Amino acid sequence: MRVRIPQALINTVIPLLGEGLIRSLYGSLRVETLGQEHLASFWNRGERTIIACWHDQLLLTVCGYSGPGARMLISASKDGDMLARTFARFGQQAVRGSSSRGGKAALKAMIELSRSEFDLAITPDGPKGPRHQVKDGVLQLARVSKRPIIPMSFACARGHRFASWDRFLCPYPFSRAVFSFGAPLFYDPKEELSDFRERVRLALNENTSSAAKRLNDYGLSAV
Repeated sequence: MRVRIPQALINTVIPLLGEGLIRSLYGSLRVETLGQEHLASFWNRGERTIIACWHDQLLLTVCGYSGPGARMLISASKDGDMLARTFARFGQQAVRGSSSRGGKAALKAMIELSRSEFDLAITPDGPKGPRHQVKDGVLQLARVSKRPIIPMSFACARGHRFASWDRFLCPYPFSRAVFSFGAPLFYDPKEELSDFRERVRLALNENTSSAAKRLNDYGLSAV
């Protein structure tokens, strides 16, 4: 006899378990943060940013962010729903949508939120890739809102890479880990969108390299 689990119970239990696992995992890591001053300089002036992170480094970003509050763009899929519910338990609400589902409405909502006191967070290559390729959403958000994009990266010395399109990263407990925030990137109205896209892509990759290099200082290699 098959037991049918009510969806309402699933929607409650899975985010609760997810929160516990994320907090426990993060609490076990030896974490260092680089470049926090890039964000703090805006926060101190009462200004807000767009935080961009590659999709494979998403898992612990909710712990690596320590600002006044953020709103995250998360896929409208079922998996995205669980992620949004889990992140909500950390006080970070989601705007639902992606390049394939509800993208225009989500971008409009994010643009409206850019007039608020929240930082905005987005994975430029999510939710389905291609891996480490910047899509239009974050570029248009920066262009319209005139907010800077702050690259955010995560690297760890021990962890597992899943066989997913993004090679999603899950650090092992008690590993050494580094969050890195890069210098702000503003959209220049005189440049082509393709040039801005390349600047953002390079900055995200260079910021990821900075986190990995910090691990190298301890004689460790990034996963």
